[in-house]
Amino acid sequence: MSFVVRRPAAFLAALALVVEAVGIAVVHLVLGTVVKNQEMSLAGSDPDLMSKGTWALGGVSGLFLLLCAVLLLLAGARDRAPGRLARIALICCAVLHGVLGALTVGLVGWAAFAWMMVMLGLIVLALVAYGPRTAAPDAGSAAGAKTGPGPEPEQPPAPAPA
Repeated sequence: MSFVVRRPAAFLAALALVVEAVGIAVVHLVLGTVVKNQEMSLAGSDPDLMSKGTWALGGVSGLFLLLCAVLLLLAGARDRAPGRLARIALICCAVLHGVLGALTVGLVGWAAFAWMMVMLGLIVLALVAYGPRTAAPDAGSAAGAKTGPGPEPEQPPAPAPA
């Protein structure tokens, strides 16, 4: 894909991930506070422990989304494909959005599903827009020599049957 698509896709996905990270952290902060203020036990669970677990999950989720946003910002700023570990993190983020999108249809509604699918599409677009890495040609190779895989040379036409 061209320069026109790659960089804006990476920047837009990074911006959306930052917004989502803040939203996830705020939602978990509110949910943890609600659980703490209710002082109710669920099957003998400690409400204080549940609220702290909710806050921790919100913090870890927000940090993971911010990490993915930084990786996409670096890819967009450098106009290079992300490295191996960055690709793994971004693929995990895309899978997370796919699974959460499937869950949000029934639990939250179609608007949340649409947001998750837009996020999934942006992350995947940012990943595939850079394409596979190609090796640089050797300096010692001849100018006309083929380097790497490519289309095979055209064969001469077969003789007509007799």
